[in-house]
Amino acid sequence: MIRLTAAAVAEIAVIGAHCDDIAIGMGATLLALTRTRPGLRVRALVLSGAGTAREDEERGALAAFCPDADLTVTVLDIPDGRAPAHWDRIKNALADFRRGTEPDLVFAPQRGDAHQDHRLLAELVPTEFRDQLILGYEILKWETDTPRPTIFHPVPTELVEEKSRLLHKYYPSQIGRDWFDEQAFIGLPRLRGVQCRTGHAEAFVLEKAIIELGGS
Repeated sequence: MIRLTAAAVAEIAVIGAHCDDIAIGMGATLLALTRTRPGLRVRALVLSGAGTAREDEERGALAAFCPDADLTVTVLDIPDGRAPAHWDRIKNALADFRRGTEPDLVFAPQRGDAHQDHRLLAELVPTEFRDQLILGYEILKWETDTPRPTIFHPVPTELVEEKSRLLHKYYPSQIGRDWFDEQAFIGLPRLRGVQCRTGHAEAFVLEKAIIELGGS
């Protein structure tokens, strides 16, 4: 296993199609980043849920997942499941969001996601964030679209357990879903941990990166 260590991270952008996508896909990573980097700038964009109870859930959850961070959250009202019909609006929203952030890392859905909203967002994010490292998070759900990740971020077991607890606390509207349970939220990070020889990990898909091997 070859380890790559990121340089200092001062700002990240986190982008999701729906309220809870970010927390499910990378909640333990958010906890790890923001707890080790007080004052980290976190700029979040979510496409759907504005003006509903889901927006309230999302704002509360992201605040809990980003303790001590400089957090801003933008939630839009794109209809759930209809993102492709709103291509122009999403493209413009991403452009507006991009003008307000200079992130060292961008987290977004991965291009192989079977959900049309996630997939469209994954396709559009690189058109606005052309010079940033983009990591595609995975969202466990009923579709058999679990990716073969290329980047693994080891996270302590206690943060994985905290992620599950916060998901249940801040997203009560989702608790009745058959996939929304502690075993799922802990099981996938355990699998990813096995794949990178650690206890637990969150995994990401990296499409393209530049590596500098020495040099003057």
